[in-house]
Amino acid sequence: MKKLIYLVEFIFVYIFFIFFKLLGYKISSNLGFIIGKLFGPMFRSKKLIVENLKKSNISLKQNYKQVAGNVLGNYGRIFSEYPYLKSFRNGGLNNFIEIDGKNHLENIRKEKKRVVFVSGHFNNFELMAMQIEKAGIELSAIYRPLNNIFLNKIMEKIRTKYICKNQIKKGRTGTRQIIKNLKKGWSIALMIDQRVREGSKVKFFGDLATTTTIPAQLIKKYKCELVPIYIERKEKYYFKMHISKPIKVNSKKTTEDITLFLNTVLEKMILKNPEQWIWTHDRWKK
Repeated sequence: MKKLIYLVEFIFVYIFFIFFKLLGYKISSNLGFIIGKLFGPMFRSKKLIVENLKKSNISLKQNYKQVAGNVLGNYGRIFSEYPYLKSFRNGGLNNFIEIDGKNHLENIRKEKKRVVFVSGHFNNFELMAMQIEKAGIELSAIYRPLNNIFLNKIMEKIRTKYICKNQIKKGRTGTRQIIKNLKKGWSIALMIDQRVREGSKVKFFGDLATTTTIPAQLIKKYKCELVPIYIERKEKYYFKMHISKPIKVNSKKTTEDITLFLNTVLEKMILKNPEQWIWTHDRWKK
C-alpha cells in the first residue's frame, strides 16, 4: 500500500515539474509560493512550525502564524524551482544569483585545501553545493535519502547531475566514504540543522537539541578548516550566497564545544531571515 501511495506522489510531482518548466522561472516560483501556503499544511505541520518559533524565543516582524505560512510558501518556491536547477548549473540563470566571498572559494581551490562547509536548509539550499563545485572545488555533499523510493531516484539523479556529482548518503557507509574522500584532499559539505538519531544534546536557541557531531569530529581528527555558507532569497527570485572566510578551529577543543560553536553560527544565519529557514524539523524533540 505504501509503495502505491509513493507512486501516486511521484506521478503528481513529475507532472508538476513538467508544468512548472512550461511556465517559466518567475511564474513557477510565484505559483509555488501560493501552492506551499495553501497546501503545505497537508504535508508539513504548521502547528509544529509555530511551536518551534515559540521555543526559539526570537523576535519577529509578523505573528507566528504569518511566518509559518511564509515558511510553507518558501517550501513551495523551492519545490517549483527544481526544474530550473539545470539552468542554474549551466549558467542560464546566473543573473539570479550573487556570490559574496568568491575569493574564498578561489583560495580554497588554488591552495587545494580540504575544508568542511556547513550550512542549513535555507532558500534555495540546493544551490550552495552547486556553486561550490562550479568553482572547481572537489566536493562531496552529504544527503538524506527521501522515504519515497520513486521520488528519491529522480532526486538523486538531479543532485548528481546538476548539484554535486559526489553525493554521499547519510549513515555508517557514508561516514566511511567521507573519510576516504578527505584523505584524497576533497572537501565536504553538509547540513547541520536537522535532528539526528546519533548525536549530542547541544544548546540551540537556548534549549538542548540532538545535533550531529560529524563536522566537529572531522575538524578535530583531520585538522580541516571550517567554512560556514549561507544563502538568502532576495526579492522573490534572486539569491545571495555568502561564503565565509575559512576558520581555523582549535582541534584540541572538545567535540561538544565545537558543535556548540556550529549551532551558534547556525543561529546567526537563521536570525537574518527567520522565514527562510525550514522550521518543520522537530529540533527540540526529547
